[in-house]
Amino acid sequence: MQTLMPNAFKAALSGPRPLIGVWSMLNSTTAVEVLGSAGFDWILLDGEHSPMELDDAISHLRVLAATATAPIVRLPANDPILFKRFLDIGVTTVMLPQVQSAAEAKAAAAAMHYPPVGGRGVAVMHRASGYGRTPKYLEKASESLCLIVQIETTAALDRLEEIASVDGVDALFFGPGDLSATMGLIGQPDHPKVQDAIAKAFERAQQLRIPAGVLAPNPAAAQRYIDMGFAFVSVANDLALLVSNADAAAKRFGEAAAGARNRHAGPA
Repeated sequence: MQTLMPNAFKAALSGPRPLIGVWSMLNSTTAVEVLGSAGFDWILLDGEHSPMELDDAISHLRVLAATATAPIVRLPANDPILFKRFLDIGVTTVMLPQVQSAAEAKAAAAAMHYPPVGGRGVAVMHRASGYGRTPKYLEKASESLCLIVQIETTAALDRLEEIASVDGVDALFFGPGDLSATMGLIGQPDHPKVQDAIAKAFERAQQLRIPAGVLAPNPAAAQRYIDMGFAFVSVANDLALLVSNADAAAKRFGEAAAGARNRHAGPA
């Protein structure tokens, strides 16, 4: 017999401090295990812009189960079949990109839950139910689930209140990258106009008393978001950490090697 565990991430959203997270794009179980042991509150397993498939996600969830870091899975699309498959493997917190209307938010919320609340397809034996060992899983599954919808276009910003008011939407997440593109500022997520739009949208979310998170384009922005009081903030991603540190090491020691070559070359 297994017990249905409460959603620790969802419960912590209403806590006294921002939850600090890291984005995982490498789709490496080893990298996820390393990050899960680093002390982050949550990790985003990206199914939209990385090659993560169902089998990969299961492996990531298994290594994270041994850590205190809560997994969030970002689906690539608002598709009830995708919801069903990822929920069945034990995903409890879902992030959905490009939600631009209340209708889209309602469709996502319906895909998260079994009838009569929603339309999630019913199976009895899968990883989420402890392979059938969790008593009354079908009746209680909704208690453990959390839906985060991404607000990352100007159209979504215009409809923030109606999206946030949909029953079943547990949190909002602002994406500066896509937002900057729809504002005519593609590739400039830290542009003052983009950041001002996010700040104003965050104030509206606070008035609605719905938790809001954001992806920081750089460390300075991460600190700014934390100081603003966002409920959860992505402060780094594994691929960027690898690239920046690899580039720095190659530059530092490449220059050192070139200097040594010149010193030992001697006179012509």
